[in-house]
Amino acid sequence: MSDIEGEFGLLDPEGADGVGDEWEEIDVSDTEEDRVARKRDREFNQFRKRIKDADQFKVEASVFDEATLLALYQLVHHGHLQAFGGPISTGKEANVYEAMGAEEQVAVKVYRINASDFKDMREYLIGDPRFEELGGDKKRVVLAWTRKEYANLERARKAGVRVPKPIAVERNVLVMEYIATDGERAKRLNEVEIENPETAFSVVREYMRRLNESGLIHGDLSEYNIVFDEGQLVFLDMGQAVTVHHPNSEAFLRRDCENVANFFARQGLETDADDLYAFVTGES
Repeated sequence: MSDIEGEFGLLDPEGADGVGDEWEEIDVSDTEEDRVARKRDREFNQFRKRIKDADQFKVEASVFDEATLLALYQLVHHGHLQAFGGPISTGKEANVYEAMGAEEQVAVKVYRINASDFKDMREYLIGDPRFEELGGDKKRVVLAWTRKEYANLERARKAGVRVPKPIAVERNVLVMEYIATDGERAKRLNEVEIENPETAFSVVREYMRRLNESGLIHGDLSEYNIVFDEGQLVFLDMGQAVTVHHPNSEAFLRRDCENVANFFARQGLETDADDLYAFVTGES
């Protein structure tokens, strides 16, 4: 045996096939998987063009990047969305759009991957035991925030708190119940004249108590994210809600209590933030 064979361990040629036929037939025919993949590619390209050509989205390049378009396409493909409508609200972190779901109108919340309030998001996520070890990756934080809102909505509903029903989540896109009256978005507390503020305050504080009992604190509750819907009060913007185990949970709850107490005081009620905190936490 030569040195080169000993050093590199060449294969024994006796086990090799003979010279192959250079014209041997290679199967390059389509498989069903190939056809399905090409069909999805075509559908996605058509979907992307339709969204990008729509007038209301031409100025939304920062929201509808390729990853977001793919997420929307997946939601369409899985039957959660049929048609996309105009914006309901716009914000620094996310825009909310109306859309047609499987059977009825839905709201689609699209979080910006490059959210300007990234540091504020981290304040609510860091310390939440459900989202440990996120690191400083902005994309991971936004994706976690979207899933966090979905999870918070589910927990709130189970606790008996009226919030939008979560339907589906895909990357930075959340599909949920559209809270609307006669096709128009529901009015916030600050936009309406409250006929019976005593009853409204009782409902709000009871929902706050139920949230706390379920282990959640809204964290940014005010008259700007509580709306009227067919005689009911609905809590919105559950993305920043934290668990009671969050290191800043008490500070967040006290801030919620101050916001709510101050608003209803302006409606003529005698309210006190400390009394509300005691009721919510069961210390009264």
